[in-house]
Amino acid sequence: MWALIFAGAILLAPASGNAQSSYKPANSRTNDGLETTQDFNRRLEQLRRSASAQAALSPEYRVGSQDVLDVNVFEAPELNRSLRVSANGEIAMPLIGAVQASGLTAREIESSLEAKLRAYVNDPHVGVLVTAVESHPVSVVGAVKQPGVFQIRGPKTVLEMLSMAQGLADDAGDKVLVMRGAGLASASNASGAAGKDVSQDPPAGSDSASAAATATAPSDTNTVEIDLRLLLESADPRYNVPIYPGDIIKVTKAGIVYVVGSVQKAGGFVMPTNEQMSVLKAVALAEGLTGTAAKGHTRIIRTDPVSGKRSEIPINLGKILDGKLPDVPLQAADIVFVPKSGGKAALYRGTDAAIATASGVLIFRP
Repeated sequence: MWALIFAGAILLAPASGNAQSSYKPANSRTNDGLETTQDFNRRLEQLRRSASAQAALSPEYRVGSQDVLDVNVFEAPELNRSLRVSANGEIAMPLIGAVQASGLTAREIESSLEAKLRAYVNDPHVGVLVTAVESHPVSVVGAVKQPGVFQIRGPKTVLEMLSMAQGLADDAGDKVLVMRGAGLASASNASGAAGKDVSQDPPAGSDSASAAATATAPSDTNTVEIDLRLLLESADPRYNVPIYPGDIIKVTKAGIVYVVGSVQKAGGFVMPTNEQMSVLKAVALAEGLTGTAAKGHTRIIRTDPVSGKRSEIPINLGKILDGKLPDVPLQAADIVFVPKSGGKAALYRGTDAAIATASGVLIFRP
């Protein structure tokens, strides 16, 4: 009896293993093997978790300009107040005046205040709490799911900041731009008296308290361009560059080409980041032509991104489909207009009609 059960278990085990090994997650890749934005976001989250697990504990937070502190003197409650660190890094307390705060931890500020208050208070005990971090802003913009300004504590990297922005949007391109110190220009306009009482100030994150940065960021402004695919796939730390307060991270958007007119599914199609989009590929994404398409009168409507000048490039789509003419490469924002033949062409006549149609179509990702 037991021998028969054991033999049956052996026979069933290989079948179960084969079924598991042949399983592939749905929508993990496109039909032609290209990775999707979902794949990138999945890898991004895996890298973020791996980095968090391996990273050592960050040092205790050091206060910066524009941070908000709650100061409590237990022996003299009348001295308790909420203070914003001034642009020159100081807070001002009654009796003792200006005290350096920027660059110090909360414990170090407590010790400094206690030492100065001993001349006025018997054995003072001071508590300092950082209630709002506004000195370390990093902006993440472009093709991310949640763009915005993020206040960071401790060292961060590009991958961590992209994760804080909830990953990449569906129309993300293949480049990440890190603009060093670009947020410092607005911070230089911030000013205020040392240790301003902020008990009536707007809450943290409001427009009036969003653009300060500390001296830990590089003083010169330059842009670092990173290939998104190398960032996510390579283990080389050169691509996962450190981020400093005042930096702006921009994820470029992928190009979009539009196919309108006598096609089965008119729309805008996101250009894959690792291949050239062409007329034939665009028509294929539009699910082919209708029976009334005037293939010989197809044209590409192209707008110069600098001058805004519009031009038309006539092509013979029929000969391209027959292999008698080479396929034509497309650029971002190109419109492939396939008119109707015969009397119905009047419905789609003119460049302006094609532009208007393209502006209202849905955007699809291949």
